[in-house]
Amino acid sequence: MSTSLPPSIFRLTATFASAVLFLLLHAATTVSATDHIVGANKGWNPGINYTLWANNHTFYVGDLISFRYLKTQYNVFEVNQTGYDNCTTEGAVGNWTSGKDFIPLNKAQRYYFICGTGGCFNGMKVSVLVHPLPSPPRSSLAAGHSSKASASSTVYGGGLKVIGAVLGGFVVAIWCGSGWI
Repeated sequence: MSTSLPPSIFRLTATFASAVLFLLLHAATTVSATDHIVGANKGWNPGINYTLWANNHTFYVGDLISFRYLKTQYNVFEVNQTGYDNCTTEGAVGNWTSGKDFIPLNKAQRYYFICGTGGCFNGMKVSVLVHPLPSPPRSSLAAGHSSKASASSTVYGGGLKVIGAVLGGFVVAIWCGSGWI
């Protein structure tokens, strides 16, 4: 006596397995960055203590710093420490003028930003220290490995083995007609 399942069951199983695998892999590799809006609800304007604002935030590589301002009145320049201290744009390494600027913080270093339309003299300058991303906690499996390649293969490879085992068991159960669906 043979049991035959309709082809739609196999299509449903393959679709479900693909969706689950995609979601699990995406969840395992997603890293979120923080968007730090300079001045919060006060924006990029004169007379605000941006040093205090910056001291209340922790910046990591991959985060964004955003400036919101009237583009007809202000702008943003990334400068070196001398430019920051003297409110000059000479030697600036970046210039933004959209009024809603999103600037990626891609390196672990100190960044200096000023307003180049004279607002710097009225406090429109901010300096932020960007930290490297903290190391993920070492799992007990990865603790015995010394190379990055073997540690990453343990983290991702081990997770993939578990996902494969679960999905494989699901497919076998469907194939054998256990009635899961």
